[in-house]
Amino acid sequence: MTATPPRPTGTMALNPHEVGRAPASSAAADWDPAGARVARLSADVARLPALPPDDGSRYSIRRLTVAWLLETESPKTEQAYQRDLSVYLQWCETERLDPLSARPTDVGQFRVWRSLRGRAGRAAAPSTVARALAAVSSWYTYLVVNTDGRITRNPLDGVKRPKVPNESATVGLTLDEVDALLAAADARAADRAARWRANPSPTLLARYLAAMRDRALLHVLADLGLRIDEALARDVDDLSYNASHRTLRFVGKGGRPRERPMPPDTGAAVDDYLQARAAAAGLSVNRLAGPLFATGTAGTGRLAAPNVFLLIRRLAAKAGIPSAARLSPHSLRHASATAAKQYGVALEDVQDAMGHADPRTTRRYDRDRENLDRDPAYVLASGRATRRAAKRNEPAAGAPIS
Repeated sequence: MTATPPRPTGTMALNPHEVGRAPASSAAADWDPAGARVARLSADVARLPALPPDDGSRYSIRRLTVAWLLETESPKTEQAYQRDLSVYLQWCETERLDPLSARPTDVGQFRVWRSLRGRAGRAAAPSTVARALAAVSSWYTYLVVNTDGRITRNPLDGVKRPKVPNESATVGLTLDEVDALLAAADARAADRAARWRANPSPTLLARYLAAMRDRALLHVLADLGLRIDEALARDVDDLSYNASHRTLRFVGKGGRPRERPMPPDTGAAVDDYLQARAAAAGLSVNRLAGPLFATGTAGTGRLAAPNVFLLIRRLAAKAGIPSAARLSPHSLRHASATAAKQYGVALEDVQDAMGHADPRTTRRYDRDRENLDRDPAYVLASGRATRRAAKRNEPAAGAPIS
């Protein structure tokens, strides 16, 4: 069962950030209809290199690969697994290696190759390599238990995995910095509202609606601590009420339906945006539909995550936040969990709000801040300042001591 790949183009030509990229149809944050998902995955798997052709049997390698992807718990996991498997199979094709006969030494070479190919010519992060190996290992495990002896071992079992640091790589925000970021969003929305009212043109209306939307989104991210994909996938009808709480329903990690209450300021920011959007469309608010955080004056497009990265960094720079260029939407999630712990919210309540399956993940958010606050460098610097102050107060050599 050896695949016959075409002539390789050279290992160095492979770019793990380009090959295996999920198609646009895979980018939805919630599952597409079951039939459409099967058809999409079947088409994607049919294009994967280095695997034998589908022989029409129920347990062919390609059909089992589709079944493996169908068992993933979320769209994001599906996309990551599909991308990482595609990179691995492209590498196998280039190396003229049959992936169904791969040994631990082969996958070990892939591990080294993948670790050298991060973005912008840098080495890949250990977490990136570990994720890729986990995806490929999961695929092999699925084949071992479903091929009735054709695939007898998982070659990843003998491969050393990279050590992933316990510390989060997310750049954090202090409470004052979060306040400054939200204030910048408020000021931007107020400025654009004034400009549009002074000159009600379609261009200024679109800019005003975008600023109101961005203001509402940042309040949701800061106060609820949602993952960016969770927030952007929401529709207007995901807003609700439950036991007198204004709530937002969303699909959490692992496909679990969740519901969180919105504090008054957050609810007001969302309502202000929806009222402006409804007025622009000539509708009442209760007739709005489609994406909650929409693009265009018609409100039919869905805001994309890369735009939110740029938004946060630009507003943070305007607010004078030193780490502006390194911030991400996850910085607000990180800050939300950290602030809750700082205000004395119980760990299990923060864990539940964040949707963390393991409390160690929640503790990691808080530990990152505490590690910086308690870093010995501050003690050393303080001691040095104390010594310098003491020396300045010492009498000069030879001077009389009073």
